[in-house]
Amino acid sequence: MLRLVYPVLVCALLYGCKSHTVIDRHQEIPVAMESGDSIVLLGRSTRLAESGDHDFVDCVGNALETRNANLDVVKENEFVDAMYPWFESTTAPTEVSMLEHLFNNDAITERFEELAIKYLIWIEGRTETLESIGGITCSIGPGGGGCFGYKSWDDEADYVAAIWDIDQQADAARIGTRTNGTSYMPAVIIPIPLLARVKHTACDAMAGQIADYLSMPK
Repeated sequence: MLRLVYPVLVCALLYGCKSHTVIDRHQEIPVAMESGDSIVLLGRSTRLAESGDHDFVDCVGNALETRNANLDVVKENEFVDAMYPWFESTTAPTEVSMLEHLFNNDAITERFEELAIKYLIWIEGRTETLESIGGITCSIGPGGGGCFGYKSWDDEADYVAAIWDIDQQADAARIGTRTNGTSYMPAVIIPIPLLARVKHTACDAMAGQIADYLSMPK
């Protein structure tokens, strides 16, 4: 009986394991990328640091390079080392509005010019579980063991990228992505997680919007 029921249950849940993304994009300044210009992505907000979600910044950077092999993306750790000590964890600005004040320092301006950074892209946000239902129990007996039950949970990945124009010393654009999805875990002998992968979906959406902005005609 289980051989018939379990595949049907898994197929049904796979079909329903989907995510939905909402994109909010606001552009202030037309793009002005020149040959040789580079960008850097940072995740320096307090909110992002608390969530331990810096891997999202790396994900967006890698996705941007995949979409455009000619785009020069400076890695966050390389940037922090090159800008020492101004972007260390104890001295870095905690919000994008503080960036303007940094450029009153001639040494910082010179470092940015040396790295040919045109845009600093400041990403903040988090992925979190909003609600979960159900449960799974596992047991071991003389005849063997297994797990039985069903569990599902809703995840939300909510991120905002502020694209800071170094030359203009102002926000060039802001891009927000909010992805919601439901993951499932049915268990008939063996638990099988069916994940919505909301963070990956949000990362791909964010990278697509940033790449679209950077490729816009002047």
